[in-house]
Order: sequence, then C-alpha cells, then structure tokens
Amino acid sequence: MTSHTTIQPKILYYGTPVVLLTTENEDGSTNISPISSSWALGNFVILGLGFGSHGLENLRQRPECVINLPDASMWQQVEALAPLTGSNPVPDYKRELGFRYEANKFQAANLTPVDSDIVRPKRVGECPLQLEAVVRTIRFPEYADMFAIVETEVRHVHADKQIVQSAHHVNPQAWNPLIYNFRHYFGLGDQLGKTYRSET
Repeated sequence: MTSHTTIQPKILYYGTPVVLLTTENEDGSTNISPISSSWALGNFVILGLGFGSHGLENLRQRPECVINLPDASMWQQVEALAPLTGSNPVPDYKRELGFRYEANKFQAANLTPVDSDIVRPKRVGECPLQLEAVVRTIRFPEYADMFAIVETEVRHVHADKQIVQSAHHVNPQAWNPLIYNFRHYFGLGDQLGKTYRSET
C-alpha cells in the first residue's frame, strides 16, 4: 500500500505528447505553436490553447491546421520554439513571461516547411506524424478564463516510413513521441505490454 499526501501543483502537465500545431497567418505564412494539451477520440483530436495564443487567433479566422507530432529526438527544436510568439506586438502578459516575437518559426527552430495535401498550413517535415485537420468547434468554457477547447477532425495522416507497420498501423516499437512531463521532456521507455485490442 502506498502513502499519499495532498499537494497543489502549479501545473497539471502529467505526461502528454507534445504537438507542434501549424496554422495559417493572415499573410499566408505558417505559424508554429508548441502545445502540450491534446487527446484523440476516433478521427477527432481535441486541443487546449491558451487565450492570447496566435495559433488560436489563426484558427478562429482560418479553421485549418496540421497537428505535427515530434519524436523524442526533437526536444531541443521544440524548446527553441517555447519562448517565441507569432503575435506582434507581444501581449503584455507574454512579454512578462519572456516571450519574444518571431515571424519565421521554422527558421528559428531549424525546421522544414512542407506543403500539405488538403489544408493550407505547412507541415513540419521533421515530425514523424503529421495530421492534417479542420476545426469543427472552438469552445470558450465559462468555468475557465485562460484557455479555449478546439475540436478538430483529422482528414489526412502522413507517417514517416520508418514508423509504419502497415497501411493501417503505426509500429509502436518504432514510434517514440516526445512527452511533456511536468515541464520536462521525456521519450518512452521499454514496452511493458499491450491492450487486448491491439492488432499488432
């Protein structure tokens, strides 16, 4: 039996995959927003985006995106994006947190823009999984004044051949997503087992 204590964590990023969300700017260029709040349900991916996020403003105006999933080896490129914002001027609260404006985030993080097939924002070429998606709903919960919930439908999936097991399966032993664990970056450890519903 374990012992527990009551705590009040400053954040609840308890270990989720990092997403590099690409959206279209007003001038047709592509913005990259690193986010750590997402989950999938069937072909739908739900995203949590903070108010003041340039990515959120882009999605409100141009409701298409690419949900790019980096692998663990990309953590330094993701961290290079962390203090950057596509908002100009930089909102006061972001300036206080050390953010600075950057127009070309691909160049700033040494990433490669790649044309998408069915949406306008570019994909991040280095990410092994890239999900082209359209926004279905953006909700602004009354109970929270800091974030929006964005519901997207994935319409097209690109996967690096090195992680593909078949036309319908990603090889979980080859795919090593970058995990954001209480503001620290991790990869995956050794496989422990699999669910009874696994087809691989």
